[in-house]
Amino acid sequence: MKVLLLNGSPHKNGCTCTALEEIAKTLKEEGIESEIYQIGIDTIAGCRGCGACAKLGQCVIKDKVNEFVEHAKDFDGFIFGSPVHYASACGSITSFLDRAFFVNFCGGKKVFEHKPGAAIAIARRAGTTTTLDQLNKYFTISQMPIISGRYWNMVHGMSKEEVLQDAEGMQNMRVLARNMAWHLKCRAAAEKAGIPLPKQEEITFTNFIR
Repeated sequence: MKVLLLNGSPHKNGCTCTALEEIAKTLKEEGIESEIYQIGIDTIAGCRGCGACAKLGQCVIKDKVNEFVEHAKDFDGFIFGSPVHYASACGSITSFLDRAFFVNFCGGKKVFEHKPGAAIAIARRAGTTTTLDQLNKYFTISQMPIISGRYWNMVHGMSKEEVLQDAEGMQNMRVLARNMAWHLKCRAAAEKAGIPLPKQEEITFTNFIR
């Protein structure tokens, strides 16, 4: 079992990665492999709304998004981490996930469906809950169980040192990791017992304008 941890921050070893590293450490203690995927500082364009992914099976924009979607199919769970920028998720992770999930849906990849997901937010002070609300919507549109901690999945600080001083926030990262591990083990047990995934129906699209 493997969990993919996405660092949406432009800082490879900053506050967001510090929280993700605490999660990775705890997952390892629970016997779960993990990997931190860095969005980094590369320019990530927003979705063009061209719909080409429905024909091509991938995004027409050539950057890390297609690579990420292909890489993600080998993982059993996902945790997305973002710093708070203007009381919301940072621009790079927003553009990144908009396109990744559109490719997943319209491109027929089915990489994320029914796999557990969680979001974490890191801030100096405020905007964490709106960031979590934003990121959690990627999970709910893809039938992904959302894994929670014991409080909102957030850590506060402006530096790695300050993040490490947030004892409650870092503790909740460990709680979140254990809850993710427990869910993955329950799913593995269900599969072993022959319990199938939910029956799927063809999607019915309804517009509000007739």
